[in-house]
Amino acid sequence: MSGAVGGESRPVRPEDPCQAREVLGIVGDKWSLLIVRNLSQGPRRFTELKRAVDGISQRMLTVTLRGLERDGILTRTVRNVMPPHVSYELTPMGRTLREATAPLLEWSITHLTHIDAARAEYDARPDTSPA
Repeated sequence: MSGAVGGESRPVRPEDPCQAREVLGIVGDKWSLLIVRNLSQGPRRFTELKRAVDGISQRMLTVTLRGLERDGILTRTVRNVMPPHVSYELTPMGRTLREATAPLLEWSITHLTHIDAARAEYDARPDTSPA
């Protein structure tokens, strides 16, 4: 297994303290988790993912899908029809990622209104500068 930092590949040793950080960097961004969540229901085409992941640009979706494919989280299948049919599907490892992150995503949905209220309260304070 090798890790990539800044586009460079380097061997990752099990005792490497940066290994967990690298993996979290790969799967911990909001777009990756939302894409994995959407693929948990089965294969999806690019346009389906674009519609399902609110706020993602076409470029960011492309970059994120390529990264997830490179890391073995999903597979990309191209069918030679006109126009070409490209679909994405979770790998077995990707399905375990979905299982591991499902509680976090559910927590996010459950607490979104509380977070919004806390932010509004914080932003309404007269002095919010750091101490």
